[in-house]
Amino acid sequence: MKYVYLLRSKACPDQTYVGLTRDVHKRLAAHNEGQSSHTSKYTPWELVAFFGFAEFGKAAAFEEYLKSGSGRAFAAKRLW
Repeated sequence: MKYVYLLRSKACPDQTYVGLTRDVHKRLAAHNEGQSSHTSKYTPWELVAFFGFAEFGKAAAFEEYLKSGSGRAFAAKRLW
């Protein structure tokens, strides 16, 4: 399975992050340990939601959508 996940910074709640992984909980731990240069300055992070996909292509397309303007609007209204 591939998972698209949404994170929110506990320190700066306006900061959010969307990513793609095989292991959501391991990836969250990596974000909170500062292993990602994109998220290290906003630790700690909390998991808001995650979505599982059997096919990588569909997961990658959903991640890309959530990072687009309309996807951000959707997430702001329905997920955050």
